[in-house]
Amino acid sequence: MKNAIVTGAGSGIGRAIATRLAHDGYNVIVNDFRAEAADAVAKEIGGNVTPIVGDVSKEVDVAKIVAACRSAFGDCTHLVNNAGHVHQSRFVDLEPADFDRMFAVHTRGTYLMMRAVMPAMLAKNQGVIVNIASQLGQIGGVELVHYSGAKSAIIGMTKALAREVSASGVRVNAVAPGPINTPLVMALSDEWRKTKAAELPLGRFGEPEEVAAAVAFLCSPDASLFVGQTIGPNSGDVML
Repeated sequence: MKNAIVTGAGSGIGRAIATRLAHDGYNVIVNDFRAEAADAVAKEIGGNVTPIVGDVSKEVDVAKIVAACRSAFGDCTHLVNNAGHVHQSRFVDLEPADFDRMFAVHTRGTYLMMRAVMPAMLAKNQGVIVNIASQLGQIGGVELVHYSGAKSAIIGMTKALAREVSASGVRVNAVAPGPINTPLVMALSDEWRKTKAAELPLGRFGEPEEVAAAVAFLCSPDASLFVGQTIGPNSGDVML
């Protein structure tokens, strides 16, 4: 039985991931902080899919999300930490509240979700976690210091946790997409998007389904040797 939780699945990359995993035979918990978005995606996908509202930066909501999976399908076997938040600001104008919110959603949220599912995974000596980072966590982004920092932290946590739990059967990896045609990216300024598009060797932004394919691979047995890795569907913005 493959029971997946996808956070931030109400739109964009998360929606595409939830759809792909459901297509691949997973039971899927569609989480979003907007109830109407989670409900709409779950209804759209159909099948063994359950929506659950919750803010991953809040412990009580995280417990509710994990409990919903257990109640509907059983213990979470695959966790995709996708919930995200974007805010653009020059560093000199960046307010502490905006900095804190960025790290709360991305970094604290990823930590809380991994912490909540880990005991069951370790007890069964199996599990898969895929954290959605960003290529900006590798190279930085203009007017996105807080976003870049939070995504870099996710990459660091992925590596550290992979070293800690891989021998116990839990695989932890990350996906660091480049700019993708999603509502979050569309929220950035036209100038930012135009400049970034000109920097990409591929010459285009990606589509959510292209990121979902990378996540589906890391969730599958075909990725059995991938441990603590960060793979990059990023239009060539980062080449390793």
